[in-house]
Amino acid sequence: QVRLVESEGGLVQPGGSLRLSCTAPGSNISTYSMGWYRQTPGNQRELVARISSNGEHTYYPNTMEGRVTIFRNNAENTVWLQMDSLRLEDTALYICNAYRGGTDFWGQGTQVTVSS
Repeated sequence: QVRLVESEGGLVQPGGSLRLSCTAPGSNISTYSMGWYRQTPGNQRELVARISSNGEHTYYPNTMEGRVTIFRNNAENTVWLQMDSLRLEDTALYICNAYRGGTDFWGQGTQVTVSS
């Protein structure tokens, strides 16, 4: 029903930055709360950031606070995740999520690799 497509992951050096993008071709996500999660092999999916449907509220776990920013533009039907001061342990598949009324939709993810 809702197709989510992530992009702009890649290889970055420690201390570097990336801005990930999540779009929903063919669907309007303006009424969905959106989130970014990350997952590595052998680990559970971990919340990175969430944003309310109108963009007025954001949430970051303590482990992410200060290094990530989530923002959206509903006119562009896009949600971004800005990541700064990246560390080796930030290496993961970053996955976009849309939530509304008890239903979740997930993208396939975009790989972020932090390496020197």
